Amino acid sequence: MRKSMLFIVLSFIITVSCSCAKKEDQQPVENGAEQEAAYEKGYDLPIEDAAKEEAEGECIEVMGEIREIYIQEDKGEDMNAVISDAAISQMREKIREMGESVTGSEEYPAMDNHQNMEDFLLDAMEGQAGDVILYVVDQDGGIRRKKYVYDGADMYVLSARAQWDEEDEPMVTSYSYTRLKEWRYTEKGWFLYNVCVPEPPEVSEVVDGSYAIRIRPLSDACRQSSEKYVRPLGYQGNNLLCIDWDGEDMEDLDYNGLYEYLYRIKYQDKFRAQDHWEGIPAEQFEQVITDYLPVTAEQLRQWAVFDAEQQTYGWAGLGCTEYVLTYFGNSLPEVTEVEENADGTITLTVDAVCRKGGDDAALTHELTVRPEEDGSFTYLGNKIVGRGLSDIPTYQYRVGSTT
Repeated sequence: MRKSMLFIVLSFIITVSCSCAKKEDQQPVENGAEQEAAYEKGYDLPIEDAAKEEAEGECIEVMGEIREIYIQEDKGEDMNAVISDAAISQMREKIREMGESVTGSEEYPAMDNHQNMEDFLLDAMEGQAGDVILYVVDQDGGIRRKKYVYDGADMYVLSARAQWDEEDEPMVTSYSYTRLKEWRYTEKGWFLYNVCVPEPPEVSEVVDGSYAIRIRPLSDACRQSSEKYVRPLGYQGNNLLCIDWDGEDMEDLDYNGLYEYLYRIKYQDKFRAQDHWEGIPAEQFEQVITDYLPVTAEQLRQWAVFDAEQQTYGWAGLGCTEYVLTYFGNSLPEVTEVEENADGTITLTVDAVCRKGGDDAALTHELTVRPEEDGSFTYLGNKIVGRGLSDIPTYQYRVGSTT
């Protein structure tokens, strides 16, 4: 009897042990299947402990280098404080001195140590595996560390975000590891790519995974001209930069839509829409427009939407009935060449960088401007180069039609 009982107990122990061993053997297989599924999707990829520790350690090191600048900055009482451009420049200089590629989050950043990034991308275009790190200094004084890895077939980006806690100590707040769905490095020096993101039916709304980073910096003249003459206008809500016009042919300009953009340039102040739902007083409207365009008040009353009885010009905010959202409308106008003319005017070659559409020259045009010694200027004409107009959406006037 004792022998029988002993045999039964031993058999039970062996059975349980074998069962546990089988479960342990199966667990890595399940993890492997999950990882394989994640890599197939390309987003929310698992991050190895060593890679995570490296990212955290380097973020904390960089934050330590710029901490004193952050502490000395007057950030006010706002929870979402924005530090000064001067402080951001100092931070970038510190990171540049560490030998790292670094850029800012402004519209026309000049990447420091850009050669690191460019060499990596040029090698990747030739199929050569490698990796590179890019730091981005954000307006809140924190940083983003982006490590791009190319394995000879696919490119990945491991991103880490570092911020300051209430005691002005650095902390890494988030990580992500994603495969690039597609990417290219353009002749102009733009790194354009789309990361893998959840797609329908997994999600009900389209997730934007597009990125555009200027690697090779613009010249100072081009960047300054971009900021002064074309960025305040853009391609949304007015058509000054996206149609052909000159001093002899100005009827098709959308003056009613253009007013608020020229107002911001003139007064360096935000246009207050709530003050103008009933229209813009004629004298005020005509003063702003004629300051920047070679047009008379009489011509404006003929070509723009004008109420002679009320002596006001029509105005409407950008809404679903006045504007159709397009990738092109959000393009960034970028001056790529500045030509000084004998008559004192300048001609700017401008490319519309469609960052969401992955095109660094969705439209190319030549804008002629007359700058004055006091810093003021007049727009004299715009000429579309090539067949650009056929590749962009038809402009929709904000208030009625000019014809």
